[in-house]
Amino acid sequence: MSADHAEIRAEVARLCQQFPGAYWRAKDRERAYPTEFVAALAQGGWLAALIPEEFGGAGLPLSAAAAILEEVQRQGCNGAACHAQMYIMGTLLRHGSDEQKRRYLPRIATGELRLQAFGVTEPTSGTDTLALKTTARREGDDYVVNGQKIWTSRAEHSDLMLLLARTTPREEAASRTDGLSVLLVDMTSPGITIRPIETMMNHATTEVFFDNLRVPAANLVGEEGKGFRYILSGMNAERLLIAAECIGDAKWFIDRASDYARERVLFGRPIGQNQGVQFPIARAYAQMRAAELMVHEGLRRYEAGDNAGEEANIAKMLAAEASWAAGEACIQTHGGFGFAAEYDVERKFRETRLYQVAPISTNMILSYVAEHVLNLPRSY
Repeated sequence: MSADHAEIRAEVARLCQQFPGAYWRAKDRERAYPTEFVAALAQGGWLAALIPEEFGGAGLPLSAAAAILEEVQRQGCNGAACHAQMYIMGTLLRHGSDEQKRRYLPRIATGELRLQAFGVTEPTSGTDTLALKTTARREGDDYVVNGQKIWTSRAEHSDLMLLLARTTPREEAASRTDGLSVLLVDMTSPGITIRPIETMMNHATTEVFFDNLRVPAANLVGEEGKGFRYILSGMNAERLLIAAECIGDAKWFIDRASDYARERVLFGRPIGQNQGVQFPIARAYAQMRAAELMVHEGLRRYEAGDNAGEEANIAKMLAAEASWAAGEACIQTHGGFGFAAEYDVERKFRETRLYQVAPISTNMILSYVAEHVLNLPRSY
């Protein structure tokens, strides 16, 4: 297999061609989940890319998963419907017990079980994860969970949720990062209420309420109280995969803008002959390439076992900015047609805007770089 996973990209592109713009416009209009698309990815084994072969997956490196998600976006599809399974998987793979892996991974690999929901953010704590208030109290062989999560995407379309909850009161924890634990939650259990949140893009996000939800103690992932560290350990992979998606979006916008600029004729010549049209597209391409190189460097360091924190964070920020800039150039190139649903530009424009805010905002990334790379005083 080539270093850029060309064969994987080609296969994913072929699958995506079965789901053209009309499919996504209909889902967007109806605010419906793309069940058929997610099922096709699962049946093709693409969502099991990171699961080891011994559990029925492909056992591929993170760069292959990045290539899959990038290609999904480049083809005009929306990987946000299922991308969490890629980066949630790491917590279970690294910290789950052998029994948990044997029980869940083969069924996740076949698509029988969907691991798409990630319960971390809460209304009052936002990105201040250590301040979360959802509790999991040990009672016999169970944990009893009470609390609320927000912006929990795909909760209605997931069989399992990876949940971060407080198992030790904050004031009793040995350190500020102790006392949080990760639980694998069966979404069919009594005690869960899900309320969809309507957003500007079709993102299937929700708020989730837990009322005396009982979770078997056997579903504790890793050690009790170490959950915050486990979640942090997967953040670099998450950022790199989201960055790859943004690169795919940017390429889609640039391709669409370039095609339209060559084909649209006004005043007797293609509009792409005008520097006022050319230059924003060319600048967007330059931004995309610079961000893409940082994504590749982050993936290289991650797969080498090095600390890729700096590269992963910068890659996510630059790629999100590049996709937004490419979207802006694409809309300007199309003029009024950029706002017409049938061109798909406005849909993709709404979708890619999310990634300057989630799963981590640009300002939080800048704070990370300032503190952990430049050794400046912590700002929060």
